[in-house]
Amino acid sequence: MAAAVPASFTGLKKTDFLDSINGQKGIKMSNLKSPKLNRVRMIKVRSSTSPDIAEMEPASEGSPLLVPRQKYCESIYKTVRRKTRTVMIGNVPLGSEHPIRVQTMTTTDTKDVAGTVEQVMRIADKGADLVRITVQGKREADSCYDIKNTLVQKGYDIPLIADIHFAPSIALRVAECFDKIRVNPGNFADRRAQFEKLEYTEEDYQKELEHIEKVFVPLVEKCKKYGRAIRIGTNHGSLSDRIMSYYGDSPRGMVESAFEFARICRKLDFHNFVFSMKASNPVIMVSAYRLLIAEMNVLGWDYPLHLGVTEAGEGEDGRMKSAIGIGTLLQDGLGDTIRVSLTEPPEEEIDPCRRLANLGMQAAKLEKGVAPFEEKHRHYFDFQRRTSQLPIQKEGDVVDYRGVLHRDGSVLMSVTLDQLKTPEILYKSLATKLIVGMPFKDLATVDSILLRELPPVDDSEARLAIKRLVDISMGVLVPLSEQLTKPLAHAIVLIDLKELSTGAHKLLPEGTRLAVTLRGDEAYEDLDLIKSVDPIMLLVNIPNEEERVNRVHASRRLFEYLQENALNFPVIHHLQFPEGTHKDDLVISAGSQAGALLVDGLGDGLLLEAPCQDFDFLRNTSFGLLQGCRMRNTKTEYVSCPSCGRTLFDLQEISADIREKTSHLPGVSIAIMGCIVNGPGEMADADFGYVGGAPGKIDLYVGKDVVKRGIAMEHACDALIQLIKDNGRWVDPPVEE
Repeated sequence: MAAAVPASFTGLKKTDFLDSINGQKGIKMSNLKSPKLNRVRMIKVRSSTSPDIAEMEPASEGSPLLVPRQKYCESIYKTVRRKTRTVMIGNVPLGSEHPIRVQTMTTTDTKDVAGTVEQVMRIADKGADLVRITVQGKREADSCYDIKNTLVQKGYDIPLIADIHFAPSIALRVAECFDKIRVNPGNFADRRAQFEKLEYTEEDYQKELEHIEKVFVPLVEKCKKYGRAIRIGTNHGSLSDRIMSYYGDSPRGMVESAFEFARICRKLDFHNFVFSMKASNPVIMVSAYRLLIAEMNVLGWDYPLHLGVTEAGEGEDGRMKSAIGIGTLLQDGLGDTIRVSLTEPPEEEIDPCRRLANLGMQAAKLEKGVAPFEEKHRHYFDFQRRTSQLPIQKEGDVVDYRGVLHRDGSVLMSVTLDQLKTPEILYKSLATKLIVGMPFKDLATVDSILLRELPPVDDSEARLAIKRLVDISMGVLVPLSEQLTKPLAHAIVLIDLKELSTGAHKLLPEGTRLAVTLRGDEAYEDLDLIKSVDPIMLLVNIPNEEERVNRVHASRRLFEYLQENALNFPVIHHLQFPEGTHKDDLVISAGSQAGALLVDGLGDGLLLEAPCQDFDFLRNTSFGLLQGCRMRNTKTEYVSCPSCGRTLFDLQEISADIREKTSHLPGVSIAIMGCIVNGPGEMADADFGYVGGAPGKIDLYVGKDVVKRGIAMEHACDALIQLIKDNGRWVDPPVEE
């Protein structure tokens, strides 16, 4: 029997091809090997109906992941919004011809009609375009009619979206009154994942697909009848055992899980649907969306995208994770509606969501970018960090330069003359450990500082404060003009390409360490100047007043140049923000611009400057950005869901309590989940899980395995701490000296 195997098949070789078989995505199965299928002979399948054949290639040299040769975005050198069809969600059109829509999700009990209506009204008044409401059972579905009618009576026509898990019959019921149905491919027709390794024959797999079709077709037909929309919303944490056994717990599995449902929609000539590929890990989330779009391009599909990082958390950390994931995709012109998932009241999500949407719309409107260039070295689909040469000791060095940068990602800070007047306060601000007033580097200590102005040569106290930082291997960057007029021993001198071209740096003593600041969009002959010196680092800085040059594309161009010329200098992303920049704008802009590069493994650290912003805020934001990009881990990582009508406890209060007691555990990841609807896999990145199991009861997890059930809520936080201790991951909080 000849049957189509999905193109996302993990055993694809370089010579295999993606094709179309009776409307199903498939592959030529010659020379095919799969560790996931048990003793099944692969049969060569080709289509005579489709002239379009797309060749596959490794995601990077030596990578087992095969991806379509087509790129995932419209342009690699400027922001061009991806062209999509328009999908109607009630009276709101969604797609590339329309503004990026912002949305959130209610946290009330859906059976509480009055409370839900009030919350939807507050959300709408804040400027949301769409609102999602959880609908887990018949009583909640019945309440949806009252919610919709009450809102209409009060003059609110904001489209409502039903969030459905495990309940096809409920989806059918609510499709009669709500404007859009979100289905999770991992649990709409499949059972809840048990994280079991299963073996499938080709026939077994086909039977599973037939079961999905049987369950999903009635909903598609009803949505077609009533003019409703569907979101096929894959979650990294709730892939079915079938998908994980076949594709692994991976972006590839996420895409194929969604495509199984999309093919059914297309088979029924239903096209009013959108995709999402959410994960709590921004790196996985970005990879999944890129892979989704690359495969859609192969097939000629143009469905819109809903973007989101799930379980992002709260405060700056939650905003940062969302900015990294969503902002990275917006910089490439991807995304038609977005949600920033925060463990905060849902109306508080709208402002950062709108700021992100505006950033994406502005970049696409101006088509911000650089001159065209060829890109051959960036890894779009699988994370591989660029290899750079960290500072090494040279003959004649009097001080240790090896600590100037950190192997997992560096944080640089700009320091003023005023700060040098109070050394101990400065040392604390740099997060050094103080012992008898003397600074020492700690886990999250700033690696290097920038002194735009040097103290006078005779200011012995200020110079002693600097010397104590140099003595602990903290780099001190100083502009060339300052170093020539007020020399500082062992300073790293910052020069630009113009100074490099004039040879002004040759006035410095032999052996002086240099750092070069540049934009990334300079002519290649100008960039060639850096070959004449051996800089300890490069700082990439696009002036803030530049409206049309995109930092992301300029930096990608620079990294391509460095790779082509085998130059492995470390690169620091230097972002300067104008006075008066709002904190949320700073977090979102830094996450979207620097984060978009770091998730591709491009870059070795950050320098954020913002006049009038709190020094500690800038330092914490820098370290948070590195951790969000899965680089340097300096604090406890939290995977915290934003709450919804399924939540079984006060998520914001419990989350704050857990953070207060566990925030001093760098390297430990804790998931705080209101319920288990998305499966323990949503905690895939977490070491420990605190999950609502029943009203007033908490289940505790180690990884994906539940180890304690039904703990009374008043004892659950202490039980979590004890669990961390039992697993050898606990340390007592540091005592302030």
